[in-house]
Amino acid sequence: MSPDQDTIAAIATPIGQAGIGIIRISGPLSLEIAGKIFRPKNPTPVLRSHHLYLGHLLEPSSGNVIDEVLLSFMRAPHTYTQEDVLEINSHSGYALLSKILEILLGQGARLATPGEFTLRAFLNGRIDLTQAEAVIDIINSQSERGLYLASQQVQGSFKDEIEGLRQKAIHILAQAEVAIDFPEEEVDEVFGEKETREITEDLVKPIEALIEAYESRIWVDGVNTVIAGRVNAGKSSLLNRLLNEQRAIVTSIPGTTRDIIESTINIEGIPLRLMDTAGFRRVNDEVERLGIDLTKRKLKESDFVLIVIDQSRPLGQDDLDTILQSKGKKTLIVMNKIDLPSKLGPGADSEALSLFPSVKISALTGQGLDQLKKAMKDCILEGRLDTISSHAVPNIRHRHALNNALQFFKDAEHRKGEEAPMEIIALELRSGLDALGEITGETTGEDVLDSIFSQFCLGK
Repeated sequence: MSPDQDTIAAIATPIGQAGIGIIRISGPLSLEIAGKIFRPKNPTPVLRSHHLYLGHLLEPSSGNVIDEVLLSFMRAPHTYTQEDVLEINSHSGYALLSKILEILLGQGARLATPGEFTLRAFLNGRIDLTQAEAVIDIINSQSERGLYLASQQVQGSFKDEIEGLRQKAIHILAQAEVAIDFPEEEVDEVFGEKETREITEDLVKPIEALIEAYESRIWVDGVNTVIAGRVNAGKSSLLNRLLNEQRAIVTSIPGTTRDIIESTINIEGIPLRLMDTAGFRRVNDEVERLGIDLTKRKLKESDFVLIVIDQSRPLGQDDLDTILQSKGKKTLIVMNKIDLPSKLGPGADSEALSLFPSVKISALTGQGLDQLKKAMKDCILEGRLDTISSHAVPNIRHRHALNNALQFFKDAEHRKGEEAPMEIIALELRSGLDALGEITGETTGEDVLDSIFSQFCLGK
């Protein structure tokens, strides 16, 4: 797979009314297009690379001025894509940006596909696949810490760790190949305890540490949090209280919330994607039933669950169903409406509620909100390392490849213990090496690349 030789263009900033809009062009026609559409205020015989020029952007066919812009031409290979790049900083507005893009397309450029600028940077060898994916993480990061981790990955921290593992695997594989090529030598003299120990110390343990670091993705992606409970327990009131705004409609009518309402919030430094869901109850209404089915699906996909219990009513079967649906998840029970007398009984009620940690609040008055936030942080971080010992934070694709590599290297270790033929051990090592190569893009198929870069926005 090689980069296209055509010139691509796209609007690189969100379309809307703003002070500045940026249009990006990359490819061999960049400088030629600049000469046709741009007239600098201070005439110059040549546009110097990596300099800003103030001037007018013209309609080539009529010579009419479209806008006063700042233009920069950046000559390859010292650019984001390692191709000639042109960037136009104009005023921002849908009609204006669309008109400028139309002019560029009329001069021989074509519209870039989502992520194509970064794809070209990858294909031209400027960045590896982990750095390309980190660009997405920077754009989507949900917290300051997540932004820091993504920034470190863009600079190559994760790439360096994977490349270090690959070099160690290559060294160990080379020893196995020597043992195969020189069968007259004693195998243990060429590939013995030292090499077996290297598999454990230099490959297995570091990969296990990287897989464990996946838990730190919460700082980048946020915690998928579902607010669940029976109808009228106060779920929407809790969402509004946490957001400090009227995001969800609150009424005394059961079944008001029928669709999933999502918002992002930062609690004690942890980014959470909050989802207010339809309350559990037995219904005949088809729309409300679909809402409850969607709630059950979101519960299965969640990282963290807030079960809202109305303590002013006796515990009902719908409450118990909610608790049952949350088994196996990180869960916090929110005892709501403490401004009203409690009607929860001892015995079975206490036993069911003791399955998860709980905190008491009043979503109406805000009482207990600080304690709730602290309890949420403690529950989410339970069993996690709150400090990051590594700058490498794998995503789910990386984790899958790391798990594969780990299994191959463990199998190689096991085969050596069984005194299996060296060809089998070498095959396991080579497969582990290929799995590591999938992470950086050394051995990644085009379908995976298409999937990764389709997540980008236009212009990036």
